[in-house]
Amino acid sequence: MLRSLRPIPQLCPALCHPKRRLSSVPPPNPRLPLRQRLAVASAVAGVATAGWLYLRHQKEQQQRARRLRQLRELSLGQGDFELCDTSGTPRRKADFLGQWVLLYFGFTHCPDVCPEELEKLSRAVELLERDPALPPLQPLFVTVDPERDDAAALARYLRDFHPRLLGLTGTTEQVREAAAKFRVYVSTGPRDADGDYVVDHSVLTFLVDPDGIFRDCYGRSRTAEELARSVRAHMDTYEPLPPAGGE
Repeated sequence: MLRSLRPIPQLCPALCHPKRRLSSVPPPNPRLPLRQRLAVASAVAGVATAGWLYLRHQKEQQQRARRLRQLRELSLGQGDFELCDTSGTPRRKADFLGQWVLLYFGFTHCPDVCPEELEKLSRAVELLERDPALPPLQPLFVTVDPERDDAAALARYLRDFHPRLLGLTGTTEQVREAAAKFRVYVSTGPRDADGDYVVDHSVLTFLVDPDGIFRDCYGRSRTAEELARSVRAHMDTYEPLPPAGGE
């Protein structure tokens, strides 16, 4: 009975002889030397970085072109005005293109704030004028009280400040429109028994670049030295607005 039994065939030789299977697997390839691996990694990283820089450059170019279009639109109408200087000469914003402008809105009957701000503006201009390498800077004073501040009154008042400080006035409508273009608040107070009154207004000095673009504004807390440093920084980083189609 036992002799009739046949041996069970070895269906899985590999299981019965694990060493034979392992010996049939080819050994793994030796790894690249460290120097070569670093070179390959650097090449891959370089390609990825170059692609990222290209995409960023394209995006920056698109953003710059869009920004230039916006600035050009602003230069055509932002802060435009039609006023007259102390000699009676009509003045518009276009007359000051090509030079930097520091502009302050106030009035000659202002008891203290306006004289302080004009002294600070004059001092800042003097500090900047010490460097002949800097571009020209024109200080402007626009009255918010055209009823009392005619050309003659402005000329007398501005004698006490910087000699190049140019005063501008006009009709009530022209002055209010100019103030509105610069977002300057103006409100005339009630008259007293002598007919005198005070004009409440925003206390800000505006910086306009040679393209006629508003660049910065300065409140009462800024000193003349801080104002001059800020203006110089804007001058140092200024890039002229290219003509339409030139971007």
